[in-house]
Amino acid sequence: MTMIGRVSKGFVLALALIMALTACGGNSQEDPAPGASDGAAGEKPSSLIIATGGTAGTYYPLGGGIANLIQDKTGTGATAQVTGAAVENMRLISNKEVDLAITQGDIADYAAKGTEMFSDGAVANLQAIGALYQETIQIVVTEKSGIASVSELKGKKVSVGAPGSGTEVNARQILEAYGLTFDDLNTERLSFGDSAKKMQDGGLDAAFVTAGAPTAAINELAATTGIRLLTIEDDKMKAITDKYKYYSQQVIPPGTYPKQDAEVKTVAVKAIMSVRSELDAQLVYDITKAIYENTEPLIAINAKANEIQTDKALEGISIPLHPGAEKYLKEKGVVQ
Repeated sequence: MTMIGRVSKGFVLALALIMALTACGGNSQEDPAPGASDGAAGEKPSSLIIATGGTAGTYYPLGGGIANLIQDKTGTGATAQVTGAAVENMRLISNKEVDLAITQGDIADYAAKGTEMFSDGAVANLQAIGALYQETIQIVVTEKSGIASVSELKGKKVSVGAPGSGTEVNARQILEAYGLTFDDLNTERLSFGDSAKKMQDGGLDAAFVTAGAPTAAINELAATTGIRLLTIEDDKMKAITDKYKYYSQQVIPPGTYPKQDAEVKTVAVKAIMSVRSELDAQLVYDITKAIYENTEPLIAINAKANEIQTDKALEGISIPLHPGAEKYLKEKGVVQ
């Protein structure tokens, strides 16, 4: 064989090898990396924002405690942000304006399915870390108002929660069991703190508060103003829990608030920690571990944090778990 023949043959073989390698490499570059869509190789912000609620509720102080835990245990910065609470928090997740958000289990369900107040579009990037604690729907009235039943709220000045809050939805669903709508009330949409202040000043007769009991705003109001909590009657309780499966019956024990001598029967939903699906799986694993294994500083902020337990982490959760949270809960035997 001539030199030219040997060179030509070698060139052809080399060219064929390059083409084969290019074809294999081209496919791997075009396909997404394994796990990229499920957070396995996702975003790792240097600092996280946690959407909470108003300063007089439970979300904000507890969210601040969780932010401190994340910083201490993961080395990632974290800040609690004051918001309009559960409903607004879902929109903030959707718009990627926050990274984590405390919300209600029922509101998360609506957001994921695109129903109720999210009928204009589901929150596609919403996932869960796990359940936190029971949120009690508390119906507070002034003694001066003379109101003794939810049915007597008709025509009264009532705060049904901040705009964009889960409280607003809870108020509507409870009133429905009594044959009432917001149109039957003189409604205002105020935060817990503003509701308490207005009740103290005599400008409101009642307020709906969805938060872990005891709630700071109610405690502060009870210290200066004569108030009572309304009980939901058994037949109305059944109507609510039969129609809306995410509600459970709840009893507020005597002594939860100053001068509260009797138990109060009401309903509750679960507060959960949600997260953007785009976050890195290892980061979310570390956050989940930090929350469930370091509850002592959270309990010091609010006794409701006693309910943050791994064996209760799936209660009230209907949305998908983030892969990082799922990995942690599998290790703990909570997820099979």
